[in-house]
Amino acid sequence: MGKIFLVGAGPGDPELLTIKAVRLLQSANIVLHDSLVSPEILALISPHAQLIDVGKRRGFRLLSQEDINSLLVASAASHETVVRLKGGDPMLFGRAAEEMQLLREASIDFEVVPGISAAFGAAAAAKISLTDRRVASNVLFTTFSRSADARALAAFSLTPETTVVIYMPGPQYNEVSQWLLDAGFSPDMPCQVISKASQRDQSSLATTLAGLASLAPLPAPALVLVGRVVASLRDPSTVSAWHESASAAERDLHLPS
Repeated sequence: MGKIFLVGAGPGDPELLTIKAVRLLQSANIVLHDSLVSPEILALISPHAQLIDVGKRRGFRLLSQEDINSLLVASAASHETVVRLKGGDPMLFGRAAEEMQLLREASIDFEVVPGISAAFGAAAAAKISLTDRRVASNVLFTTFSRSADARALAAFSLTPETTVVIYMPGPQYNEVSQWLLDAGFSPDMPCQVISKASQRDQSSLATTLAGLASLAPLPAPALVLVGRVVASLRDPSTVSAWHESASAAERDLHLPS
């Protein structure tokens, strides 16, 4: 049996890869990669390695997770170094838990190589700190789901000091907007949509939670940052004003304008 490496490809800029990730891409015998891994990172893979795209595009899945699992086992049986290349970090919304369980059950040696998650790549690209001791003391990483059971954000005890990072918001921003409004956020809560963070064709839009509903979707991969910290991009004085005016009466989900 060979060894499988679950490798984080980061947000897309090849210079943000770890040294270990680059070394593995250049020495791998076979690479199973997500569809949204950037072409610049795929170009670093050894020309002698076999490449298999196992991702999905716009809801169309090339392979099921069961198919990917079978490919991993078969690849380990015939190759010394197998790389499962995932966008961002494997341990955050990368289905790594399912793949690691499979590998443990199959007694296949594996290792996880972390990557920069899209949230941190987007925050860095937009120059927005996800936390700010004055106005944001906690962060919620989540995905948008159209399943009613998976959309119960209210259960997460959101506060005015919560920064929400929404991975995979999908093409219907109006649904995302309503979802957060239903969770108790104010319509004038600042939002930032960031597409292809750290890549050459990165794009970004600033709006409010109410304005998010009317925005045309940006190209995938995209995510949405929601919270007081986003205001620092447009009017830093707003952050100071929130901090200075904070009181017990304001510590609910309905933030001041």
